[in-house]
Amino acid sequence: MNKQLRLPGKTAIFLCAVLWSTAGLFITIIPWHPLVIAGGRSFLATIFLLVLRRMTAKKESGEQKKSLSPLILSVGAVCYALAMILFVIANRMTSPANAILLQYASPIWAALLGWLFLKEKPFWQQWVSLAMVGCGMLIFFSNTLGGGALTGDIIAFISGITFAASLVFLRKAKNHSPLDIMIYANILTTIVSIPFFILHPPIMTTASILSILFLGIFQTGIAVALFSYGIKKVTSLQAMLIVAIEPVLSPVWVLLGTGIAPLTSTIIGGSIIVIAVIFSSTSTKILKPLRPEAFSKLQFLKKQP
Repeated sequence: MNKQLRLPGKTAIFLCAVLWSTAGLFITIIPWHPLVIAGGRSFLATIFLLVLRRMTAKKESGEQKKSLSPLILSVGAVCYALAMILFVIANRMTSPANAILLQYASPIWAALLGWLFLKEKPFWQQWVSLAMVGCGMLIFFSNTLGGGALTGDIIAFISGITFAASLVFLRKAKNHSPLDIMIYANILTTIVSIPFFILHPPIMTTASILSILFLGIFQTGIAVALFSYGIKKVTSLQAMLIVAIEPVLSPVWVLLGTGIAPLTSTIIGGSIIVIAVIFSSTSTKILKPLRPEAFSKLQFLKKQP
């Protein structure tokens, strides 16, 4: 019965990851200022999510209808808004593959932030994963040190940290309505982008209009709704593992859509980061018997006649 209940959640998060992975491709197609893209996307997503929220409000349980703590709602929304804004900027300042793969060190940072703020102490496997991420980062930066792309890589790196922070707050809200955090984050992003619409008026073309509509409604709106639904149905471990498909798909979409192939360093460094994320997300179950407590129990059993 549990498997039947969890299947829809897994499917929702997988579809969310597929939609998220298309960001790099469509952002490169739109010749607008990065914050104009972020604002336009969030404006469309906000409209979609508010309509969806109103449609689903009547179906919520009593626990879900309780208001979120203002602190969790506001800080979570700011973190997710920063993640979206910085990610769009990074996509324009470095390669889309670098941006998405650097951001996907976020589960490692989520483990660290969860330890600090949620008292969820990471296992030793997660420390190993953090070291692997560090190695992957060095390989990523090997071809960009001293070049203009380094700034974009750093912004993508910070975007990953803010995204991880938002995940911590989404976990805190999983018994209420994580979607509320996402809605406020998109409203904040829209507000921040208003001056940039005035300073950098977007050039309207068929390609840019269709791309921003896709980014707002599908890549952000529907994806966020799917993630908010799925995180209630599956554990964070399962969610992280499923979402890890995003950085694998992103360079594929970019290659198919624009012909831009990722650098060798991107492939190698990105592979290390993805392996680290998967290892961190799965090893706590796969290698659970290797934890110190397990060794103690094993020694105790050996001493018994």
